[in-house]
Amino acid sequence: MTRLGGTDMVDWNLAVSTATRLARPGPEVTRDEAREAVAELRRHATASEEHVRSFTRMDTGGADTPVLIVDRPGWVRANVAGFRELLAPMTDRMSRRRAEMPGGAALGAVGSRVTGVEVGMLLAFLSSRVLGQYETFAPPGPGLPAGSGGGRLLLVAPNIVHVERELDVHPHDFRLWVCLHEETHRTQFTAVPWLRDHLEGEIHAFLSEADVDPATLLERFKEAAQAVAGRPAEQEAAERGSGQDGGRSLADLVQTSRQREILERLTAVMSLLEGHADYVMDGVGPQVVPSVVEIREKFTRRRQMGAGRLDRVLRKLLGMDAKLRQYREGERFVRSVVDEAGMAGFNKVWTSPNTLPTKDEIASPADWVARVRPGLS
Repeated sequence: MTRLGGTDMVDWNLAVSTATRLARPGPEVTRDEAREAVAELRRHATASEEHVRSFTRMDTGGADTPVLIVDRPGWVRANVAGFRELLAPMTDRMSRRRAEMPGGAALGAVGSRVTGVEVGMLLAFLSSRVLGQYETFAPPGPGLPAGSGGGRLLLVAPNIVHVERELDVHPHDFRLWVCLHEETHRTQFTAVPWLRDHLEGEIHAFLSEADVDPATLLERFKEAAQAVAGRPAEQEAAERGSGQDGGRSLADLVQTSRQREILERLTAVMSLLEGHADYVMDGVGPQVVPSVVEIREKFTRRRQMGAGRLDRVLRKLLGMDAKLRQYREGERFVRSVVDEAGMAGFNKVWTSPNTLPTKDEIASPADWVARVRPGLS
């Protein structure tokens, strides 16, 4: 926890309690239906390991990490722990700056609670939308065995059930399809030992460059929280009339050329990871998910449409529109390289940070193949 004189930059406990209080209830299920969904997700998570590792030809060396089936509050608690750990360098620095301001201690006590509420509102919104994730930066704790590298796979059962009903797809097929995507992420990080440290180093380097005053960061959170709570009708009308999207991206806080360079590298690697997971889930799909084509069509349509104004605002502010592009561009990169060089040739991407594609190479896979080709034979 980030502390200075007993005060956190963000009241993380309040963020958790706010998010769990505001999180929408999941779909109506009986106790037996809930137990069956959890049991089936566990079975699919186990089955996905062999499917993914056989298809990708990635060797995890027997490494393993926990699989947790969680509800929405469970997802919130897990992510707050990860955020707190990952953001510590920036929040430490911001806390020190605030303490040096006149009246900073008093402002800090109030500000940390305000920020805690606002972060909690955002997490409540997101907790109903995430189907699963490989939590790369989970801090050591219960359920994390020694040597796990801090990672764990989370599957959010109520959200998976909600989406399968909304799309009207076969529950068995959809649950396995989701597990294939998330298991691919787990395989990426367990088979490529340097990847977690590389990403963490890049993120910490990015945060160390940030020189954002607390008021500016709070303003971004307020914009997001207002979107979650609902903006006044006259403000929404004014934004529509002016052509605004209703919120700036947190990426607008990028200030230095070095930050931009780091962000480009992070964008490229996230595009690779997400695109690879999409490629694998659809590549494995036909053998084990009979209705994969129908699921992909319906799910892609859902991704593109979102859920109206609120989703548009939050997607822009949180960079989720960029994430959707990462899925598309990353999957196209992986498919093009595999077609050109085969799976073994593509897997050279995991050799070292130097063989990761650049942002430009994600858009032009042939350039990556040309650069790495001497090692593809």
